[in-house]
Amino acid sequence: MSLLERIQREKSVEGVDNKALKVKKTPVVQEDPYAKIKAKIHSKIIEEIKSDSLKDLGPNGDEILEEQITSIIENILNEESSYITKNERQKILSEVIDETIGFGPINPLIHDSSVSEIMVNGPNQVYVEKKGKLVLSDVRFKDDQHVMHVIEKIVAPLGRRIDESSPMVDARLPNGSRVNVIIPPLALDGPSITIRKFSEKPYTVKDLINFGTITPNVAMFLKACVEARLNIVVSGGTGSGKTTTLNVISSFIPEDERIVTIEDAAEIQLGQEHVLRLETRPPNIEGKGAITIRDLVRNSLRMRPDRIVVGEVRSGEALDMLQAMNTGHDGSLTTGHANTPRDMLARLETMVLMAGMELPVKAIREQIASAVDIIVQQSRLKDGSRKITHISEVTGMEGDIITMQDIFVYKQSGKDERGRIVGEIVPTGIKPKFMEKFEKAGVMLPTDLFTP
Repeated sequence: MSLLERIQREKSVEGVDNKALKVKKTPVVQEDPYAKIKAKIHSKIIEEIKSDSLKDLGPNGDEILEEQITSIIENILNEESSYITKNERQKILSEVIDETIGFGPINPLIHDSSVSEIMVNGPNQVYVEKKGKLVLSDVRFKDDQHVMHVIEKIVAPLGRRIDESSPMVDARLPNGSRVNVIIPPLALDGPSITIRKFSEKPYTVKDLINFGTITPNVAMFLKACVEARLNIVVSGGTGSGKTTTLNVISSFIPEDERIVTIEDAAEIQLGQEHVLRLETRPPNIEGKGAITIRDLVRNSLRMRPDRIVVGEVRSGEALDMLQAMNTGHDGSLTTGHANTPRDMLARLETMVLMAGMELPVKAIREQIASAVDIIVQQSRLKDGSRKITHISEVTGMEGDIITMQDIFVYKQSGKDERGRIVGEIVPTGIKPKFMEKFEKAGVMLPTDLFTP
């Protein structure tokens, strides 16, 4: 949606149904001394920006529109210049532009590259994540309606609605950031917004090495696993960096292969040319028309994929994913929520059961053992850093138990003077059993790669 279209919606957005806000309003901490002049500017913008000018703006319409709005703001501020300082003028200018063509008070946070996550817990509490640490920001909204105003600007261009009958929404900003919104009566302290930001320029393997997430040897090993078409599951907790790691691992897929990505909200950014991106669809107002990850996984098998990359398995789609891995779609990748590699296997078992198939537990475990080759475990440590802590091989079955062995593990050696954890992921000395697959694929690794 263009900036002009968003402005044209301002009047309707201001009339958000307040039935969704049946909670006691949080008192405003500080009244805006320039509220009247901002209201005057806002009215003037709506009055002067005509709807029939949309066709005349051309391909650079957003930039031209921003210039027009800036001119309107400056003209009104010049009329009031007798009592507004230069710093106050700039503050009013930026705040009105953020409110009119951006996402209000959180707009600067969205454009702040040092902020990786934004958490709005009602109008008077906005936290951000910087370098893995949560920090309370000085950003505030006027009241609950102000937060709802921004929420509407996020979800309306996507054709979604947010009200008492549909109080939760997952959405995506134009820059690709993932947004979750939940409002009263479910959110007791006012409307809540959680934004997971993603770098406009995808992280590369060199970035992960510089961050200390992996080492060059581990990167070499993972690249070899992808080239040898091993099936890989990236496991970790919320915010541990699973998607970023999956994105980097996926970048090792050769250029001449057809890749199908499947996600709830498109986050994977691949540089290969032949990539087909699929995204789920939520139900409509009547509760119909939903397309799930499971639907897309099953459909992708008819699309002649060389690789299937699923953003995250969390339910019955795990069964379809395992079947794909076991029926010729080698080299598939996905992520899942778990705290250890062993926990990830248990989670896969549970998710297969959620598919509604009455399969014996041993049969499920055999499917998992034959499908999954490698589990890459990622964690966010206490200092906020994100590290790959285990790379484990699924070796097969012994009786009813899936057997595993660690190929690389993270060893913590202490903390530096800044309190940051010091350590490194090192080989355990065990050679993986799938070395034959490397040889067949023509992938050569240094002989000492697995030497501690």
